[in-house]
Amino acid sequence: MIDETQPGYDVTEGVSEQLTVSDTLSDERLDDFLDEGYNPPDREPTVQVPTESEEERGQSLDELLRAETPDVWERDEENLFDESGDEVGDVRAGRLVADGSDAYADNRNDVLADDVGIDGAGASAEEAAMHVIDEYDQR
Repeated sequence: MIDETQPGYDVTEGVSEQLTVSDTLSDERLDDFLDEGYNPPDREPTVQVPTESEEERGQSLDELLRAETPDVWERDEENLFDESGDEVGDVRAGRLVADGSDAYADNRNDVLADDVGIDGAGASAEEAAMHVIDEYDQR
């Protein structure tokens, strides 16, 4: 039996609470997953603390309803899943191949691609979901 109170015993030799780099499923090229840091939300936090007199008086229902702010997703009327919006093209894409020009050498191949037409075989769900958005189309 191992005595954990003995000098020289390292607690991390047993079960570790932190995931290994291969288990984090992170695409970052960091040696330690905890080096990535925290990215706070893009909106300012709002906290309104009432005074003592306001607490004694209470608030009416109209005041409470006026103070409510809509959720972030309720403000976005045309989101990525809105098929009538500009995010979905009208024409289905075929096979996508990497762009052959060296003008965008710094970009990854999975971001820029050319449509070379529909392949004779059946398309997978991912391929069928791709649509062409014309960059010159001003809707």
